[in-house]
Amino acid sequence: MSLEKDVRYLLDRIEIEDKVSLYGLGQDLHQAGAENKNVLEQWNDLFTPDAKIDLSSLGLKTYDLQEYGELMRGKGMKGGGLEVKFKAWQHIEGLARVTIDGDTAKSLSFHFHSHEARDVKANLIDAGYWHDEWVRTPAGWRIKARRHQSLYTNTYAVIDGPDFLQD
Repeated sequence: MSLEKDVRYLLDRIEIEDKVSLYGLGQDLHQAGAENKNVLEQWNDLFTPDAKIDLSSLGLKTYDLQEYGELMRGKGMKGGGLEVKFKAWQHIEGLARVTIDGDTAKSLSFHFHSHEARDVKANLIDAGYWHDEWVRTPAGWRIKARRHQSLYTNTYAVIDGPDFLQD
């Protein structure tokens, strides 16, 4: 590779790596108790407007971006959706692999998503991979297709924590 190609590759890869975190930030900056529920504030910088998100590994369907946002936060991102079942969550995203080919790229990234249930009987963890197809747009790299791969999605019982966490 030439120095110019090497630098272009590094800049592209850094942008893609940075953008992977926008998924978790979109989820986590808009918690159940937050007034602002609009996950698309971050996700519009991650996905193309016509992106498809395939959640068939969870027994769900393939969603467009608006549908997916509403699945998470209700109609118009005004409240509702999956947040009804959970009172808090954290989404940890990490990048495992990126391949870039001109103005397209593919990435494999791991995720670990934890959710505190409202009923406090059992919380939820979803661990797995995102398989993403990226395109370079005038606004930068965006995901046009995302597929969820579940390694495990489990609930776990809520028990009292260590003494230092008790009242």
